[in-house]
Amino acid sequence: MSEVLPIVLLGLAGLLLGGAWSLRQQGASSFAIGVTLVLGLLALLGGIAWLLPEGAFS
Repeated sequence: MSEVLPIVLLGLAGLLLGGAWSLRQQGASSFAIGVTLVLGLLALLGGIAWLLPEGAFS
């Protein structure tokens, strides 16, 4: 499972960031765009952090 989770997080990030772009083009509220964008960025950072070697932040 630990090999699949970063891929799932990066895929989710792509969907959310693409959704934020689509919301922007459709003229959605800034709040909806912001929430979707923040969730996408968190998923992206989580996926990248999961792939980093152990002890990379120390």
